[in-house]
Amino acid sequence: MTGRSTVGTTHSRELEITATADDGVPLGGTLTLPAGQGPHPAVVFLPGSGRLDRDSNAGRVRMCLGRPLADALAAHGVASLRYDRRGVGATPGDWRAVGFHTNRADAAAALRALRAHQEIRAETVGVVGHSEGAVHAMWLGAHEPLAAVVLLAGYARPGVEAVEWQFSQLAGSLRGPARVLRPALRRLAARHLARLADTTGDVARVGGLRLNARWWREQLAHDPRADLAHIQAPVLALTGEKDLQVDPDDLEVIARLVPGGAETHRVPDLTHILRRDPGRPSVLAYRRQLRKPVEPDVLSGVARWLADRLR
Repeated sequence: MTGRSTVGTTHSRELEITATADDGVPLGGTLTLPAGQGPHPAVVFLPGSGRLDRDSNAGRVRMCLGRPLADALAAHGVASLRYDRRGVGATPGDWRAVGFHTNRADAAAALRALRAHQEIRAETVGVVGHSEGAVHAMWLGAHEPLAAVVLLAGYARPGVEAVEWQFSQLAGSLRGPARVLRPALRRLAARHLARLADTTGDVARVGGLRLNARWWREQLAHDPRADLAHIQAPVLALTGEKDLQVDPDDLEVIARLVPGGAETHRVPDLTHILRRDPGRPSVLAYRRQLRKPVEPDVLSGVARWLADRLR
């Protein structure tokens, strides 16, 4: 890992760093360190799916999760590493050609680089994952000696079932005249999933769109339940009551499968993008929700929980 200093806040300072993936690709990222003398406890932040940078932003769709999470963690004495996905920001590559397993391997490489940093206490390192990142966090928890695992909107069922549930919820959220489209949308989604499962290349054209076919194949075939059953670290799992992309009932599966149980929270009015919304759940409301910051109670709650366990 290499790095250079950048400006932080009154609670932190930042280093622009590069972590090297297994195949040599440099993963550009930011290491946020708390104020005061190290070495510090730390976590790797793993974002959701798609063409996301270190702050969970994709073009004009700006979730803005990475930086406020890093600030909240630093204020509680916990360092964090967040990085750009392949083909985004400071990390080279073609994001459409990257598989689900490659994203997982990159997460493991970032974790190793974090542990090796001179300002990090290697024995007190954990991971925080959102959406797809939560599924990779489960795998890391089962295969790496972690001190804590945080799962934000992570599913606990085979990938194909998780996607089918998501498509069903998205279609069901349509109201008014658009309701007549629900059956057709469900049939179309089923055809597209079957087409993706039959592809062989990294990228394929499905429904007129160029899609990251290898990622889809690997994600649809993945079942995180075996990983959950082998996590030895403390686990915090949090999903919003109004999440349309991950079934909040999967929290019960997580609590049942993790040895020793997991602390779970089904947060009222919280959506998949970690904003509260008292209205009817709909992805059409995401644009409005993104004008607000990530729910502060979520950030502070995660930071406090980690600070109590990464001592």
